[in-house]
Amino acid sequence: MRTIDPKAISTKELYQYLVSTVNPRPIAFVSTVDEEGNPNLAPYSFFNCFSANPPILVFSATRRIANNAVKDTLNNIETIGEAVINAVSFRIARQMALTSIQFPKEVSEFEKSGLTPLPADLVRPYRVKESPVQFECKLQQIVPLGEEGGAGHLIICRIVRLHIDEAAFDEQDRINPHKLDLIGRMGRAFYVRASGEAIHRIYQPQDLPAIGFDQLPLSARRSSILTGNNLGQLAGVQAAPKPEEVRKLRNETRIRDILSSENRLEELHRYAQVELAKENVLLAAQIVWLAEEMRGSQDSQEKSG
Repeated sequence: MRTIDPKAISTKELYQYLVSTVNPRPIAFVSTVDEEGNPNLAPYSFFNCFSANPPILVFSATRRIANNAVKDTLNNIETIGEAVINAVSFRIARQMALTSIQFPKEVSEFEKSGLTPLPADLVRPYRVKESPVQFECKLQQIVPLGEEGGAGHLIICRIVRLHIDEAAFDEQDRINPHKLDLIGRMGRAFYVRASGEAIHRIYQPQDLPAIGFDQLPLSARRSSILTGNNLGQLAGVQAAPKPEEVRKLRNETRIRDILSSENRLEELHRYAQVELAKENVLLAAQIVWLAEEMRGSQDSQEKSG
């Protein structure tokens, strides 16, 4: 591991280490207005949701490293006390990137990016019409984190209205991430698209007991086949397979073939791995416990021999 002391490197270097390792980060596409009603639109990737009751979004507007300047977004929201935080989908990614340019204060990023300002219901800043999700927000608090270049200001916003594109919902009235097609920020010029093969499911009930890693068979924990993710799936089962369930497996054709092979322990683990990939966790657990029985009988034979 490379060990880095934040105090021993420049703020610019430290910033790149941070944004290149804490990722992907969602993007807050923040719309504000000044006292004259002039719109401003800018992206911020130091951003997330922090509470549902009350509904709170928090993003950070950092002081510019080069000249310690404060961004227009911070000045506007501090003065007006309102903002619209828009989500960034893949189809507007390049237009979003244009708004990160340091245009003069009087220039509208809506015009420069070709995005459409849409009046909000409860706040003065505009929504981005092309964004699939728009949060109308009231400022709750600003927390300065420092006074030098690179220092952030935590801007805590309370959601007062939420708009979601109808096309983002599936037949069960749940939001489909593939239809939202959002992007996330990474280090330097890298972004990630949150749709397609980049998305996968992890089923882990949080209100049910689980046996945990420490209760897995020793042969599984020492396996050269099963990965950490595989073991994590197995550790999430509510209880170890019953002995009679494990014994029944011996009657299956594939299991009989494996048990007659030379490397039966490894082959059983490979079989379990295939079933885990298909989310057949209970069957995979039975296979893994059978492999442990095989290891135990093998150890006994070696000792008696």
